[in-house]
Amino acid sequence: MRHLFPKLIFISSFFILFACKKNETSEVAKIETAKNSIEYASGLSIVKYDAYSVVTVLNPWPNANKDFKYILKEKGAKVPDSLQNYTTIQVPLESVVVTSTTNIPFLEMLEVENKLVGFPHTDYISSEKTRALIDKGSVKNVGQNEKLNIEQLIELSPDLIVTFGVDNNNPMLDNLKKSGLNVLIQGDWMEQSPLGKAEWIKLYGALFGKEEKAKELFDKIVQSYDQAKKLAAEKTASSTVLYGSMYEDVWYVAKGNSWVAEFMKDAHANYLWADLKGTGSEGLSFEKVLDKAKTANVWIASGSFKSLDELQKANPHYSEFDAFTNKNVYSFEGKLGATGGTVYYELAPSRPDLVLKDYIKIFHPDLMSSYEFTFASKLN
Repeated sequence: MRHLFPKLIFISSFFILFACKKNETSEVAKIETAKNSIEYASGLSIVKYDAYSVVTVLNPWPNANKDFKYILKEKGAKVPDSLQNYTTIQVPLESVVVTSTTNIPFLEMLEVENKLVGFPHTDYISSEKTRALIDKGSVKNVGQNEKLNIEQLIELSPDLIVTFGVDNNNPMLDNLKKSGLNVLIQGDWMEQSPLGKAEWIKLYGALFGKEEKAKELFDKIVQSYDQAKKLAAEKTASSTVLYGSMYEDVWYVAKGNSWVAEFMKDAHANYLWADLKGTGSEGLSFEKVLDKAKTANVWIASGSFKSLDELQKANPHYSEFDAFTNKNVYSFEGKLGATGGTVYYELAPSRPDLVLKDYIKIFHPDLMSSYEFTFASKLN
């Protein structure tokens, strides 16, 4: 019997090793076959498993040299060894600091705005609901995006800081991590698809344990957007559109694959720079813009102008455009919050359906006769 003992140990060890290998293989297979719940956003992936999620942020800034992966772990969840090296975030969050006003509507839509404990330059926030929290002292001003007050953040000790980077050199991000603070890089601002930007609400759903609520809200936005888009598609694209205004000596027009240009395409208008490839904007001289857009029917001006007089004071040559002469100039940036924040910058990324409806009312007013502008205003 004694000579069988080593064999029994060997056999037991073999089966234990085999079982472990089998479990490990099973976990790897699960990870490889699980489905990403993101449909429209190109820079975000969320894969849900039992009691944890894997979030990947891709291309968080122009020419980013790496992606970022995060493990959102519920209490008591077991995360596979293959994922242990990634940043782990305990969810649902009980406190958060965000650094972009575009994040505020997501928190409010999910009814977790009371979890917000800090924001850089709180005057930028327009929402009345979150402003009330700021006025009450529940949300602290934590400095500026490039110069966050790390000592104050350590004192606040939020479960997570959601921030963003602009290039591959982000010393502030490194300093936050060195201070032991949990940081998640968000890249919603890089999305060019209107629905792609709005789908980042699902990230906040995952962070606060409200995945189903986030999906329900986003699905309604998609339905509203698609209905408006189909309505506009029934009309002839007759409006020719000038976009932008001068900044110092340069006129910046939105490129043809940009967020702004996508709205104009879906609203069925002839944007004059729709064939300019790329995202972001292109700097042009005033003369080039005038040559191409002098007879444009509609001008969507960039900047918080409230009247044609104010626009002309900024540059007397603006009156050379037919859209100015015909008083057919609109601004999306004129509505401000109580402390000067721009409502459009804050809310528009999360509600593209309302932005699209504003554009449709401008280009096809007969389709939206009873609709009131959410963001846009006509300059008088």
